[in-house]
Amino acid sequence: MIVCKFGGTSVASAEQIKKVTNIVQSNPKRKIVVVSAPGKRFSDDIKVTDLLIDLADAVLKNSEVEEKLQNVINRYKDIAAGLGLDNKICEVIEQDLRERIALKVDQELFIDTLKASGEDNNAKLIAEYFNSIGIPAKYVSPKEGLVVNNPPERTFALTETYENLKDLGKGKESIVFPGFFGYTKDGVLRTFDRGGSDITGSILAAAVGAELYENFTDVDCVFSANPKVVNDPIGIEEITYREMRELSYAGFSVFHDEALIPVFKLAIPVNIKNTNNPSAPGTRIVPTRKPNGRPVIGIAADHGFSTLYVSKYLMNREVGFGRKLLQIIEEENISYEHTPSGVDDISVILRSDQLTPEKEDRIVKRVKEELHADDVYFRHGFSMIVIVGEGMRNNTGLAARAASVISSTGANIEMINQGSSEVSLVFGVLQQYENQCLRALYEEFFSPVIV
Repeated sequence: MIVCKFGGTSVASAEQIKKVTNIVQSNPKRKIVVVSAPGKRFSDDIKVTDLLIDLADAVLKNSEVEEKLQNVINRYKDIAAGLGLDNKICEVIEQDLRERIALKVDQELFIDTLKASGEDNNAKLIAEYFNSIGIPAKYVSPKEGLVVNNPPERTFALTETYENLKDLGKGKESIVFPGFFGYTKDGVLRTFDRGGSDITGSILAAAVGAELYENFTDVDCVFSANPKVVNDPIGIEEITYREMRELSYAGFSVFHDEALIPVFKLAIPVNIKNTNNPSAPGTRIVPTRKPNGRPVIGIAADHGFSTLYVSKYLMNREVGFGRKLLQIIEEENISYEHTPSGVDDISVILRSDQLTPEKEDRIVKRVKEELHADDVYFRHGFSMIVIVGEGMRNNTGLAARAASVISSTGANIEMINQGSSEVSLVFGVLQQYENQCLRALYEEFFSPVIV
């Protein structure tokens, strides 16, 4: 059995959904289809998810609700009309949206509930279309087994999910399953991080023990660098789970970084393919791969990082200092990315969007008062440049080469961190140098070909 997930651009219009249908029909093993909410049809278009966020905001402000609601409904009406469906499915979608609007839940859960309707209603519509053209299909709600944890932790599937869904797809019908969300044991809807339909697809692939998880998007493959920054980067034919995880973490938006966990545990291969060019081989994500003659398989960059710098004389001799520092951060419900350190100082790299001026003030005050630090402050506006490759561990001098290249751009290296697996090397630079560093590093490691 193959589980295939289709992203927002793949299901953005009737024309795109017809392509999805052809792909599903071309291989009878494609029994489980996971769908996103309709994405952009053209560059200046608005995703349905953004229309739903706009609607949720209008409901909370009690302003222009009907207008915002019709914006969402009209998108589904356009799709349904293009697929030759009658208005019945749109009436079902409108009723669902009005019921969600009427829910009396707290603000965060309310916004999640409306956002999730994008995937949920698109799955209903696509299942209806499949049946209308003679493909036996069944819409399945995450309520039927995708169980997630309770707040305030970030959303993840509980282990019982895999038992609940193990028989999914064993019938004659194709299963159309909405991505992006699940339900707690108490029936509360919770969404994964944005882009979390990848996670749903991975969970289902693991639950049914699929032979393959196909992830359809709008590019032919994963590229070795961001094609919006680097001209004509090399495409990646095969990449390991670890390599893909590192690249996804650092801004490779083609695949959600958390989505690898369920399939990784069962060694289920993933194939990233293009809905608009399904005959292209795409990129396969596998447990191990053959060497390709390059120590580096990809270079990624992401911005929006801040650094908490803490200095204290003889810090290295103080038992529990690092734990206490991270506990202070944890109590502000903040996760950290890296903790490079020296003898008397430590830096904690954080995602800036988790911070507020109030949180920063509290953290600085607590570190000074509770840990008696000599110096504590935040710095903002950093980018992380990540060089990834299974071949790096056997390549002498790679870090020095990379550091030299970054320095040649005029950027100052604010941080260097290499994971114990030696699959990745991370450099922190000021955000203004991000693209320059990415282009220079790509030139160093991909042109000319390294043998």
